[in-house]
Parts: sequence; C-alpha cells; structure tokens
Amino acid sequence: RNILENPAWYTAYPPYPPEIAQGRLEALLNFQTMVCDLTGLDVANASLLDEATAAAEAMTMAERVAKSKAKAFFVDRFCHPQTIAVIRTRALPLGIEIIEDDVRNLDPTKVFGAIFQYPATHGAVRDLRVPIAALKAAGAISVVAADPLALCLLTPPGELGADIAIGSTQRFGVPMGYGGPHAAYMAVRDAIKRNIPGRLIGVSVDARGKPAYRLTLQTREQHIR
Repeated sequence: RNILENPAWYTAYPPYPPEIAQGRLEALLNFQTMVCDLTGLDVANASLLDEATAAAEAMTMAERVAKSKAKAFFVDRFCHPQTIAVIRTRALPLGIEIIEDDVRNLDPTKVFGAIFQYPATHGAVRDLRVPIAALKAAGAISVVAADPLALCLLTPPGELGADIAIGSTQRFGVPMGYGGPHAAYMAVRDAIKRNIPGRLIGVSVDARGKPAYRLTLQTREQHIR
C-alpha cells in the first residue's frame, strides 16, 4: 500500500528534473543501496545497459584512474564470452591491448587493470584475493563481474579488495527493457566515485529542510560518455 497508494511512485517523471521526480529517484536510490550492500563497495550508479557494456565501461574507467602506465587490460578467460566480445570491440578503437588468459598467468606489471568473472562462466567460485592484491601493488585496477544473486551467499567483491564490481540485475527477474536490456549495475570504492559513468542519486535537503533526492556529482551531459 505504501507504494501503490503513493502517487510519487506511479507518476514519476524522468530523473532529470528532481523536483518532480522524487518517486523515481527514491526507487533508484533503493537500487543503489541494494547494489552497495551486495557488492561491499561504497558507491553504486543507477544504472548501465547490460553486463557486457558495464564491463567495457569498467575497462575504460580503470584506464582513467589507474596509477599504472601500462597500455594493456587483462581479461580472465573464464569471463562470459559475450562480455569478452564487447570488451574487445570497445578496446580496438581506443588502442587498448587485450590479454585474455588464465588468472594464474596474470602479470600485474603489464596491465592497467583486469576483469574476473565471479562465479566463472562455467560456475567455478574462486578466491580472487591474491590476484587482486597483486594488481593493487602494481597500481592497477581490479574489476569483478559478479552475479548479484550469488552475492547473497558469496564474499562480496569489496571484501576481496576489488576496486570495481559490475554485473546484471536480470538475475533478479528484471525483464528486458526495464532500465536497459538487462539493467546492469556498477559499484566502486569511494576514492574513484567521481569517474563512475551513469546516474548517481544522492540525498539532500529541500528549502524547508526536509530530505530530498537529487542527481549528484555530475552534470546531465556526463550520463552519455
């Protein structure tokens, strides 16, 4: 009843004019909060197109924020094949070299970042703490593509030391077209939050001092990178 009888929810406008989109912004904030809880990271956006696109965005974000000056990006060969395909497509015009291999062959000094699938595409659950720590020591960024439903049981990427977590919320039965093909998520640690693509919803106060939702940290044009 609190949702169905509240017109702020069912008359929500697009999020850009926050004064009349409080219902939608509250829904998006709930989404962000859920993603942060599941991933163990500090900030989440709302949202991205699909998991493969989110992985490509994470790669380019890693290049922007990494301390490493390497020009290559490592892709765990047990990532989903569609994710690898989109990463390769995005990397080609940007001049990023893709190293696709087994995690055991990762050389952190030769890459600015790496992406791992969690669980792997064939279902294996691996402890990624060692490669993530090695990347951090080399000034590289670690990305974990995580199944959000599995994160209800598994150790969150943030607790493994990951800088970025991405994935698809279609795992919760979200139908196609609701926020994109599969409504991807992205969560990051606090230090790199200003480089996250997509919308960020925050909580502020209105002219009367009451809680109010708003878009935060970004201008509207930044939603399209």
